[in-house]
Amino acid sequence: MSAKTLPDLIPDAKLKLPKEAERTLAGGLTVIAIRRAAVPLVELRLRVPFGKAPLPRATLLSQALFTGTSTMSSVDIAAELQAVGGGLSAGLDPDRLLITGNSLASGLDRMLEILAAVLTDPAYPNEEVATERDRLVDHIQVALTQPAHLARTALLKRMFGKHPYAVQTPEPDQVRSVRPAALRTLHAERVRPEGAVLVLVGDLNPEKAIDAAEKALGSWTGPAKQSEAPPTPPLEPGPLLLVDRPGAVQSSLRMALPALNRTDPDYAALQLANLVFGGYFSSRWVENIREDKGYTYGPHTSIEHYLAGSALVVSAEVATEVTGPSLLETLYELGRIASLPPAEDELEQARRYALGTLRLGMSTQAGLAGLASMYASFGLRLDHLRQYSAALATATREQVADAAARFLAPTRAVTVVLGDAEKVAAPLSALTALERSAE
Repeated sequence: MSAKTLPDLIPDAKLKLPKEAERTLAGGLTVIAIRRAAVPLVELRLRVPFGKAPLPRATLLSQALFTGTSTMSSVDIAAELQAVGGGLSAGLDPDRLLITGNSLASGLDRMLEILAAVLTDPAYPNEEVATERDRLVDHIQVALTQPAHLARTALLKRMFGKHPYAVQTPEPDQVRSVRPAALRTLHAERVRPEGAVLVLVGDLNPEKAIDAAEKALGSWTGPAKQSEAPPTPPLEPGPLLLVDRPGAVQSSLRMALPALNRTDPDYAALQLANLVFGGYFSSRWVENIREDKGYTYGPHTSIEHYLAGSALVVSAEVATEVTGPSLLETLYELGRIASLPPAEDELEQARRYALGTLRLGMSTQAGLAGLASMYASFGLRLDHLRQYSAALATATREQVADAAARFLAPTRAVTVVLGDAEKVAAPLSALTALERSAE
């Protein structure tokens, strides 16, 4: 379907935001409750500041958080949650510990009670921790064989240098050395309510849901250890970094370009420029190296946001024999978007996609909970969506062209290729300066 035959959207239609309430509890936890009564469920998202925590311990803690309390085993916790139609799990990003879960609306009180027990009375039993530690080590060892993981690891180091964000996966031996006592200490120091945000979305009365959270989590107290990461260093373009993977039949192409944070007035224009370039299926880069030339199946770009900075990341897996041509076409498309304004119909198609996916992301309880939680961790609330939606709807060709010129020029890119150096070094060095990974 061409851009001209797309069905009309109404980009200037006002976003209708759901009813919500917010309260900061005595211990410092902010609770946001949002009514979305589509189904009789409640989605829960809790983000706890966790930047600069020792990575091996923090990663294992996130995996072992639900191994037990002084009165409940991991089996008890799972059974209690299943009884209210729910579950809870934990994960980690470079800035936060994230707890995700849901339950039947009628089970919200019990889910909150179990969450409170895990947060305030953790046991980290030796045997359970050992099981989770072995599982995590296995997971990391598998990841170390995956090209996408290795390319991502190399790109992060190249982007961030000595910044804490440079390493986001611990080494297996580092995890093996972590003991339960270290997890208990880290939990006591860092799993604190100060600066944490709990989001509840579902078939609920917002004020009553916050009352339930206050009743369950009122005993979660204590000061947080300061944990903010320093600002990310500016990207330093330089030679392409080639990481050798002898015998690889594919090369992993990665680039990082500078980007703006969500609150910058020009962010919507940059996001539209990103979409026109490579951010969705009908973008120029995807049309070029996938549809036209068949170099790759799933190229994509996205703007990644951390508390300390943002970056636009370009990713593609390409056949070894077309590694050079793929880089050439990528540099060409970056140069084109940075030097020529997009066509009106091209921009309009990207705009419709951006506005449509924004509304689609809010259409489910889980999507709304994830969006509200992510926004809240950056100090924003759902009403920011009105401002962002309006900016997407009104950004001009000139604004999008200006954002592309400032941020998407190929001379601003940090580039990493993971592949068979014997086969790809010569074609890559014909295009750009090259350096080999020391690893």
